[in-house]
Amino acid sequence: MFMIACLFKYLLNLSTPLIIIGCLSAKGPWSFLTILYVFAFIPLLEIILKPDTLNLDSLAENKFKDHPLFDLLIYLIVPLQIYCVYFFLETITTSNLSSFELVGLTVSFGIGCGVLGINVGHELGHRKKWYEQVLSIILLGSSLYMHFFIEHNKGHHKHVASPKDPASAAKGENLYKFWFKTVVGSYISAWNIQKVELQRRDVLFFSFANLMLIFHFLQFSLLIVVYHFYGLKALICFAIAALIGILLLETVNYIEHYGLRRQKTQSGYSKVLPCHSWNSDHPIGRILLFEVSRHSDHHYQAQRKYQVLRHFDNSPQMPYGYPAMILIACVPFLWFKIMHRHMESIEKGQDSN
Repeated sequence: MFMIACLFKYLLNLSTPLIIIGCLSAKGPWSFLTILYVFAFIPLLEIILKPDTLNLDSLAENKFKDHPLFDLLIYLIVPLQIYCVYFFLETITTSNLSSFELVGLTVSFGIGCGVLGINVGHELGHRKKWYEQVLSIILLGSSLYMHFFIEHNKGHHKHVASPKDPASAAKGENLYKFWFKTVVGSYISAWNIQKVELQRRDVLFFSFANLMLIFHFLQFSLLIVVYHFYGLKALICFAIAALIGILLLETVNYIEHYGLRRQKTQSGYSKVLPCHSWNSDHPIGRILLFEVSRHSDHHYQAQRKYQVLRHFDNSPQMPYGYPAMILIACVPFLWFKIMHRHMESIEKGQDSN
């Protein structure tokens, strides 16, 4: 019964793609429903619901970690995201939309690119089975961010909480400066990682082993297909939505590692521990994002699947859930005021979370 209850709660993950499909179907003022759901309803709900720090016991964890239904649920996001891409392009091409509706639908779909495309692509990108990695690349492609597959696993996880990581924000760095640093820096990092791997394997740059070239070819081909079948307006809207998804992902990176640094050592940096990532146990955000908000454990042991990620008492806790923290990060002076005071209270041992 406990496993059924846990599986049932993760069905809430399907609410985001279903609401996006509903927005695209209803149009009008409903075009903005996804935005209100993610950034108004959920933050308000998480104010009421207390963080859940409960971990699975060892027996339950052994049953959960390889149970196929947990995998099936996350696989299901792939066809749903593909359908959202198709339905979005069809809707903005064949419907007589006002500018108001077009903005709402593009932003709503863009949220899906971040929450479904990149976030679920991130989870699958850490898996070892070849078909799971293919599904990851497909999802990342729906947000035109395939190089994340390389940089996140082999760059970010290696250099997290250090100045070498473009996806780890320094204390005092505002979100908008961070966006530029992480988008550009992560792209360059992905190329550097790929070049080193090709040299190590003694493989030519122009070869099928160069994933960066393959990713660029696939994404460019996708854009050509969108333009050919749906036209310039659809191409622009799709690119804007993908950019929204990318910036949403990078905002999540911002709040997950803000101001946390590993100690410098003679050989590099200290080992990655749960204290080097911000954690959030707010229940709704955890479920909707496939537990990525239990980020401390994710970086401590990246191979752990979403359903068995753990809470650590020594990991720094965010004062609010992910959606609220994303909104706060968009207002730098408010972010600095809340987070710096929160960080000081943690250092003084006064953190109540």
